[in-house]
Amino acid sequence: MKKLILYISLCSFMASICPLMNATNLTYDKPVTLSLDVIKDKIKGGWAGQTIGCTYGGPTEFKYRGAMINEKTPVIWYDDYLKDTFAADPGLYDDVYMDMTFVQVMDRLGLDAPVDSFAMAFANENYKLWHANQAARYNILKGIMPPASGNWINNPHADDIDFQIESDFIGLMCPGMLKTASAISDRIGHIMNYGDGWYGGVYTASLYSLAFITNDIPEIVSEALKSIPPKSKFRLCIEDVIRLHKEYPGDWRSCWFEVEKNHSFEIGCPEGVFNAFDIDATLNSAYVTMGLLYGEGDFYKTMDITTRSGQDSDSNPAVVAGIWGAIFGYSRIPDYWKKGYEKIEEVNFPYTKITLSKVYAMNLKNLRELVVKNGGKADAISMTLIPQRPVEVRWEQSFTGHFPTERRVINKEFHGEPIVIHFDGNAIVVMGNIKQLQPDNSNYVATLEAWIDGKKTDTFKMPFDYIKRKYDIFYTYNLENGPHSLEIKWMNPHDKYDILTKDAVIYSNKARTNVRLY
Repeated sequence: MKKLILYISLCSFMASICPLMNATNLTYDKPVTLSLDVIKDKIKGGWAGQTIGCTYGGPTEFKYRGAMINEKTPVIWYDDYLKDTFAADPGLYDDVYMDMTFVQVMDRLGLDAPVDSFAMAFANENYKLWHANQAARYNILKGIMPPASGNWINNPHADDIDFQIESDFIGLMCPGMLKTASAISDRIGHIMNYGDGWYGGVYTASLYSLAFITNDIPEIVSEALKSIPPKSKFRLCIEDVIRLHKEYPGDWRSCWFEVEKNHSFEIGCPEGVFNAFDIDATLNSAYVTMGLLYGEGDFYKTMDITTRSGQDSDSNPAVVAGIWGAIFGYSRIPDYWKKGYEKIEEVNFPYTKITLSKVYAMNLKNLRELVVKNGGKADAISMTLIPQRPVEVRWEQSFTGHFPTERRVINKEFHGEPIVIHFDGNAIVVMGNIKQLQPDNSNYVATLEAWIDGKKTDTFKMPFDYIKRKYDIFYTYNLENGPHSLEIKWMNPHDKYDILTKDAVIYSNKARTNVRLY
């Protein structure tokens, strides 16, 4: 009897700390048939949701860092807002035009296109990118190809949000097929991300994939998370959101506060270290999850909660509104939010030569091929797919053995003299850019050398061209922990340009201990 009581107590304890271990209502490995009309409605809903969400959150992007947008603060929307934003701020839609680039590669070269084809496609596009995407673009143009282009050793933004906000297309062509979605995510996600940054995209793709086979949002969240390794920071954070949603079922703000207290410390992205800015995939995926759970199936509420959570408040509502659109379909998105959508649906999407309507067709083609390839069937009126159980992807972690210890403000323009920084630690990232002083049409590219402790360690280029720019001046990791001297020499100074050096972030192999809380 005592053994039975002990067994029951242990089971109860495990259930309380591991809510994701509970049984699911989903049936995997058995055929599910969907009409072609339903599939088309979900595909269109996913792309429309992304576009609407990105537009809705655009004006607030990174204006609320570590802060919520007060419920009394209005967020602009009117009938032609989509059309007007397309014309006025095309760079806003990097969340969508990156997806489109990858869809076009698959349409041209097939589902098994080499990963280098995806890498070269976006690296050579003439659209604006930031953070992990831009760092990866620079790496690729330099000859550092995937997966090295996204690895944290070569990319200080490896944990950033980038793959999270451009993996939507993967889930939208893998209906109920989570294992397949994760396999595609492995190939494409490591072009620009690693570790938690990669997990953000795996999780997003899984959410979209599940949207085809269930409309139970808590179940979609919990099942998608099973693709992520339990010991990762990413999964621990999302599990906290799930737990807090149960603790504060009607109060997303209390959930937000707890998440901020426990998960908002940035380690990788140098702009966010010891700063309120946080573009880490983990925290921003938490906001997406909050929108899904607290939105209670309402399109506006789902999108608005995620937007009002702050930080990357255009990308996050793009993801969450896209997932909502995939769950419930375009037909269920309220007309208020679709006004004006038909005016942009048939025009070329910003920085591309394809329309949203063409993307739907490409998406459907890829989806059909994947369904059949994975044991399903497709005809003119329906598709029968075989749902796949989520499979935990491999564990990987960025910036292991590196802890930020100092953010040093430099804020100086260099006119040709060397940049010299003395520091104590095992890594350093120097932020900054080439600054043009006078008009010049020479397509100037600076050549610099990095010397550490008197030894040359690197020669690198810094194009003034914004599209091809190097996102950070210099970074190096895995130095022997201790005092070092960094000297950056400008080998071809130009009288029409300066090097604007902003801040430097310094790391050590041990976390800071000399922090006073009060």
